[in-house]
Amino acid sequence: MLTGAYLMAGTLQPASYSPVRSTISVMAGQAGTDRWVMTGGIVLTGGCYLVTAAGLTGVRASARALLAVAGLAGIGIAASPEPARGATPRHLAWTMLGAVTITVWPAFAARRASPRPLILSACGSAAVTAVFAALLGWLLAETRDGSVLGLAERLTTSIQTCWPFIVAVALRRTRRPRPGLVIGGPGGVTDGATARARARGRRQDRWWQTAWRRRGRASGL
Repeated sequence: MLTGAYLMAGTLQPASYSPVRSTISVMAGQAGTDRWVMTGGIVLTGGCYLVTAAGLTGVRASARALLAVAGLAGIGIAASPEPARGATPRHLAWTMLGAVTITVWPAFAARRASPRPLILSACGSAAVTAVFAALLGWLLAETRDGSVLGLAERLTTSIQTCWPFIVAVALRRTRRPRPGLVIGGPGGVTDGATARARARGRRQDRWWQTAWRRRGRASGL
């Protein structure tokens, strides 16, 4: 959603605006052209974080809390636009809070209980967190008179904002019973072949019981 917003907002900016050098916040700032497009995209992204945090029950409470903080930070960024020149301390504070929170979020989203997708294992979460930290480091380095600040911000935010959605999809797929598995009542999930064998055994038991009853009646006659 954020990626679509900055792509759309970029087409509305004057020719002097460079998406490679200039940040997304410039388009949502007071000097941006049609700034409502970028501002709306940031607000919707923050709202999606909040909704995801409320519904993502497959991860720990700390991960859901951090995602909610990232959502609030996004809304705070939109509510404190950059002035025509420079940036306000409030805007920078919200930006840093959101960037750091979403960077460490994969580490808190690691799942100890089984079943768990690979991306939520300890190694998977550590790898994703390391990638996010490297991207954030690149972004911070570009803020010091870098020539590709806009590119660094776009790449970092596009990857980081889509990760909660990927985690939600992975958890949903993990919860679905695999083909060949059936619900076994109090016993939980049972293999399909085992369930069929048990049903076949019960039918055979009923057949023998019926046969013995018939034999007993014939002997009584």
